[in-house]
Amino acid sequence: MTTATVKFRDPSPGDLGWVVHRHGVLYAQEYGWNLEFEALVATVIGDFVKKFDAAYDRAWIVELDAKVVGSVFITRVAERSAKLRLLYVEPEARGHGIGRKLVDSALKFARSAGYEEVVLWTNPLLTSARKIYEASGFVMMEERTEQAFGGDFVSQTWKKDLRLGN
Repeated sequence: MTTATVKFRDPSPGDLGWVVHRHGVLYAQEYGWNLEFEALVATVIGDFVKKFDAAYDRAWIVELDAKVVGSVFITRVAERSAKLRLLYVEPEARGHGIGRKLVDSALKFARSAGYEEVVLWTNPLLTSARKIYEASGFVMMEERTEQAFGGDFVSQTWKKDLRLGN
């Protein structure tokens, strides 16, 4: 039995396009979401690059045995508020604790950048991600149904207060 090698790193050329591509493909396969979702991911990535400030923004690409299998981003929303975005782990890489480690890395960076809170947007279908968020101390603040990604979509906003120390 061999041990898997997990590596977290900064994005390299091609990685951001991979994030958009994999989100689009996987969410269409698993949830039937249309091109609107992929366009949203592309917009998030474009905004990340345009507004990037190394003191307040960060992205992680994760490799498993030298293959890119995941990502997460922290972006500035306001002076003391950040947003956790684009948490993603390839299906074959799940079960290695990668999602939890990505969120932990993002929260550690958010604290070091001086943020007091981190918010995120998710959906009830993303049960594994929601379990990670809950275990990390995020609390759901709002839920609403809207038309998005080709049908009825339940949108949730979650928040973690970093001042609580949990």
